[in-house]
Amino acid sequence: MAVFEVKQGSSSVILGFPHTGTEVPAEIWERLNENGKVLADTDWHIHHLYAGLLSDATMVRAKFHRYVIDANRDPAGVSLYPGQNTTGLVPETDFDGKAIWKDGHAPDAADIAARVRNFHVPYHAALAAEIERVRSIHGVAILYDCHSIRSHIPFLFEGKLPDFNIGTDMGKTCDGAIEQATLTVVEAAEGYDSVLNGRFKGGWTTRHYGRPETGVHAIQMELAQSTHLETEAPPFAYDTVKAERLRVHLKDILVRIEQIAPDLKR
Repeated sequence: MAVFEVKQGSSSVILGFPHTGTEVPAEIWERLNENGKVLADTDWHIHHLYAGLLSDATMVRAKFHRYVIDANRDPAGVSLYPGQNTTGLVPETDFDGKAIWKDGHAPDAADIAARVRNFHVPYHAALAAEIERVRSIHGVAILYDCHSIRSHIPFLFEGKLPDFNIGTDMGKTCDGAIEQATLTVVEAAEGYDSVLNGRFKGGWTTRHYGRPETGVHAIQMELAQSTHLETEAPPFAYDTVKAERLRVHLKDILVRIEQIAPDLKR
């Protein structure tokens, strides 16, 4: 199976999709239990949601599912949110804390090392190469990492998640102008709520690549799936009406941060 796909563009903006993949190699699929085979923790349809919003943006998308290995976790296994419930580099449970592997078939250290080598490393090599290519053209690169999650997951957070969840690791991963431009759009979006660096402050991808002093800026957008799905349960169908309403605001964000790029050159 192909590990990732890349669409090269001429924009200063790169769209990352680490969690939209649903492909699972047969030998790994057979180790998942019935709950795991639902693949519930997918960022359903997110690459379609963003398609065409910024025509010249580069896109890098992992094709493997996060249960194979999570491309947005530290390959060393370090937790993004110490002391809080979360899932690891190769998850043992889903977002509800329920087991996803058959008894006795959970991945061991050797499995995890192999998956880092065969999936995590190639995806990030491709992403890093595109970041460097874009930076060489523009003198700056802006990575916009695209995510979604169910709006209610008691195992991970209390209550309802805001619709727009912006993560910049407390302002460390991008210039303040990018953060502010994004915040301006979502705060003005009628009928939606939002938060900056709330429960989700940016995953490993955002924190790893976001180095504004080098000309590389990164920001994560975690969308509540209620904003674009018919239901946040199987079959996780895409709601075209909801999505088109949401896409107006997502396009506004991408256009604005692209316009900022020339002012960010070192």
